[in-house]
Amino acid sequence: MKNTTILSAILLMTSIVFVSCQGSPAREEKLPIMSWYSIPAEDATLERYQELADCGFNINFSHLGSLEDLRTSLDLAQQVGVKVMATCRELETSPDSVVALVKDHPALYGYFLRDEPACPSFPYLAEWARKIEYADGGEHPLYLNLLPNFVDTAVLTCNYREYVRRFIAEVKLPMVSFDYYPVTFGGISSDNWYDNMQVIHDESEAAGLPFWAFALSTAHDPYPLPTMASLRLELYTALAYGAQGLQYFTYWNPGTEVWNFHEAPINQNKERSEAYYLVQQMNRELQARAFVFVGSKVVSISHVGKTIFRGCKAMEELPAHVVSLETGDDGAVVSLLEKDGWYYLVLVSRTLERPTDLKVAFDTRVHMIGPDGKAVRLPKGENALSIGEGDVAIFRYRK
Repeated sequence: MKNTTILSAILLMTSIVFVSCQGSPAREEKLPIMSWYSIPAEDATLERYQELADCGFNINFSHLGSLEDLRTSLDLAQQVGVKVMATCRELETSPDSVVALVKDHPALYGYFLRDEPACPSFPYLAEWARKIEYADGGEHPLYLNLLPNFVDTAVLTCNYREYVRRFIAEVKLPMVSFDYYPVTFGGISSDNWYDNMQVIHDESEAAGLPFWAFALSTAHDPYPLPTMASLRLELYTALAYGAQGLQYFTYWNPGTEVWNFHEAPINQNKERSEAYYLVQQMNRELQARAFVFVGSKVVSISHVGKTIFRGCKAMEELPAHVVSLETGDDGAVVSLLEKDGWYYLVLVSRTLERPTDLKVAFDTRVHMIGPDGKAVRLPKGENALSIGEGDVAIFRYRK
């Protein structure tokens, strides 16, 4: 497959309209945002798909059983302006015929292979992927989701970095995705989570591939109900590390008593829960700021604060044009992104318990990018600011 074809497919959701924003060439762009475990076949109606679109999702991923269900999903998604990550039993048993029937559908985003595979299944997945790619002509990306780093090495059959590296080298998909839900009833599993994020960033960047990450939107053992703070923490941290696509687990309440799933955005009673409106608000905020992250390059990632977690790099020198930067003991993720002649300094809170105090000064003209995507000029000199629980501060300035 040609790299340009793959990249354009992965960023298919991106639409660009040039506008004026404080004298800068700001662009209206769209992040791919996917609903994991979405509308089941028995509930597939135009109203339900419109509800999904209204929540801010632009990729639907329903775990569908049959080709007929998949084609219904594609038709409904097209009517509401949503794409579909395709899956059905026949995609595995008869990939050529399934791909031939769906590859030209306007609502097709890509093809799903498997969730959380271990290394022994990589050769089979690679063979299956090549069949789909050949039938599709390389027009749509293939996708699967990797395990998190706390899974025992006996299951992975190697250490975690080698697991990710082998997946990239052996299965050869055009993107990397992993899931890790760091917020539990016991707090944030910071050591493992940031280390996991760093490994995914390192290995995907080395391979020249985009990566996607998750936020948890459905409570289940041992995970609490989501809050705006937890959603922001998970999603903005992923974006600070360079994620180019976002996913929520789940949209529809899983129909099983295992794990005690409850209060998904569409809950166990098939009604909108509070999480629906939190996710809807979050998605609006993300898309308002999408121009910062879509297609941006990570220049550096470091951490400040009393504790530097496993796998993280302490900030040893200030990012370009930053004269001073101080936070309290809670600290922050410090990411410098580069895009179209601009730097974006992205500071993400590392706590859900209280706001993070920030003092920052620059040697150049700087704007802050608010939750509505608008740029506000910062006064000269040191600025004393507060980053909300789990939230982000974004600063933009010329290189």
